[in-house]
Amino acid sequence: MKRYIGALDQGTTSTRFALFDHRGRLVSWDQKEHTQYFPQPGWVEHDAWEIWENSRSVMTKTFLTSGISPSEVAGLGVTNQRETIVLWDRHTGEPLHRALVWQDTRTEPWCRQQSATWGPDAVRKSGLPLASYFSATKLAWLLDHVPGARQKAFKGDLVAGTIDSWLLWNLTGGAKRGVHATDATNASRTLLMNLQTLTWDPILAEFFNIPLEVLPVVNPSAKVLGLTEGLEFELPVASLLGDQQAALFGQAGFVRGDAKNTYGTGAFLLMNTGEPAWSSHGLVTTVAFWHEGQKPVYGLEGSVAVAGAGVQWLRDNLGLIKSSDEIEALARSVSDNGGVYFVPAFSGLLAPYWRQDALGIITGLTRFANKGHIARAVLEAVAYQTRDVVEAMEKDAGTPLRSLKVDGGMTANEFFLQFQAEILGVPVRRPIVAETTALGAAFAAGLAVGFWKNQEELEQLWSEDRHWVPQGESFQREAWYAGWKVAVNQCLATGQAREPRLL
Repeated sequence: MKRYIGALDQGTTSTRFALFDHRGRLVSWDQKEHTQYFPQPGWVEHDAWEIWENSRSVMTKTFLTSGISPSEVAGLGVTNQRETIVLWDRHTGEPLHRALVWQDTRTEPWCRQQSATWGPDAVRKSGLPLASYFSATKLAWLLDHVPGARQKAFKGDLVAGTIDSWLLWNLTGGAKRGVHATDATNASRTLLMNLQTLTWDPILAEFFNIPLEVLPVVNPSAKVLGLTEGLEFELPVASLLGDQQAALFGQAGFVRGDAKNTYGTGAFLLMNTGEPAWSSHGLVTTVAFWHEGQKPVYGLEGSVAVAGAGVQWLRDNLGLIKSSDEIEALARSVSDNGGVYFVPAFSGLLAPYWRQDALGIITGLTRFANKGHIARAVLEAVAYQTRDVVEAMEKDAGTPLRSLKVDGGMTANEFFLQFQAEILGVPVRRPIVAETTALGAAFAAGLAVGFWKNQEELEQLWSEDRHWVPQGESFQREAWYAGWKVAVNQCLATGQAREPRLL
């Protein structure tokens, strides 16, 4: 009898494997961090082999420590950090270069030049702005800068893909007979997929000078794509989902207007819009979910580059805390931010500004300021950036946000969640199952293999752990936010003066 469903959750800083039961409850998991490489300012890389080895390790360890037999598991879902790109040899399976991470901004000058040349509609059919954040510019860089790569690619010797494709390839046999595929949620983050046809667009591929032959086949998010091979267990790989879409699915965001925010390395607010909704306020249009045999569901998304990464910076770079969970007590040690604002533009600012030339700043410092004010400013910055995105989303969607479901590592910080409710002016709701990204991948895989019948059954599995409601006066909320906007303008002034534009 199949009692469990598995989910491999490959994130920006770590990889975890989780097993869920029929009630959608987490029964066992393991996690392992991988190395972050920063070869130059603005460059961020991962070792694709390390990610794969960590993936094997956490899956094997979870089965060993839980005592659960793989024969009891109905299938495996995969969710992943999006936009991060891998280029590897079709015949040997060897990566030609470290993976270029979504945070990497090495292609920003090229994007700026192309925007100036071709104008605001050059890549609009992808639903995305022309920014170094997305995969195509990174893949083009690899093809141009790895010796011989472009020639090998046009000869058919190379394949490329986002992390889901890399994992699927290796899960299903690698160079021997690995499946080279992706799903529409990940493909919609590359700048190469036509958002309405859900296929690679030859004109977009030509724009970036990328041969279509290197790209994986685009599939629905919930579909059996193959069996694991060469591992200690054999499972059907039954879903692929970008991490933020997986989190929306894990939060039971099945109805138009449902929204969630995931606070991980970055923060990603995604709203179910049903049909494609084209943004004029700095958001992106993306595929939210696609079940085999059904119509795809679309969403609006606002991406914030630095959320938990700001806490890590406070820990690792400044040494103001020894562990990430210490930031809550430090932030509570002061009654307010003391006029200190932190704008964490480590890789520029993403939605709704799209100014990747901007530099991070701390402003409002006086002799009165101490490390408590800085810690508080780091947490508040995530809440302010979330409001920036919410305001843009409300304009594009034409409806106010009534509440916000939240997930991710930062939701353990209850001081932060209360401030988030204050600055938004709406309730913030945290689910019982905090691992909603993994849960979403499990839900999708479970639908594909019949572990669960339908979305209505999944909706009944979502339950609230706790919620936070605004307690302060609206004038105070607006005064705090006005101070943030001043700080953002100072941040934008650090970059080259140019108008943000959605392409």
